[in-house]
Amino acid sequence: MHCPDIGELGEDLVAQWLQSTGWIILHRRFSSRWGEIDIIAEYHGVTGKEQGSRGEYPTPHSPLPTPHSLLAFVEVKTRSSGSWDAGGRSAITPQKQAKIWRTAGMFLAQYPEKADYSCRFDVAIVYCQRISKNLTVVIATQEALATSSAAGYKFKLQEYILAAFDSSIDNG
Repeated sequence: MHCPDIGELGEDLVAQWLQSTGWIILHRRFSSRWGEIDIIAEYHGVTGKEQGSRGEYPTPHSPLPTPHSLLAFVEVKTRSSGSWDAGGRSAITPQKQAKIWRTAGMFLAQYPEKADYSCRFDVAIVYCQRISKNLTVVIATQEALATSSAAGYKFKLQEYILAAFDSSIDNG
């Protein structure tokens, strides 16, 4: 029996949602000796607005960063109901933040052309529930930012926390 990687399926949902809002996914599961970053995404902002008047986004092939270019280092926490860690929020400890920050530094060292981008550390909270074939009761829950179903599970992007922590973490 093959068990699905629930974490990876949650990351898939977040990556798809980011792309649908104009972000370019640069890396998934970027690893360094310090740790791993689930998603690294890039956004080229439009001067004065995040989005054009007709909803268009800048092309992903812009050769130079605009004054509003942004990198997001995204930690995705996929949890089922009753998780012990507040849906993944309490798993982002200061130690975990420091590992992500150091790994982001390794990414920027590998891609110096992105060193002038603004950087942000975001956290995505994904709720996962096994789909029951006998499900007859519908339970009202908070509206999700995005949903998907895969491998017998339903995934909901419940919360996307912008700048959940910053780079002022003690690296010691």
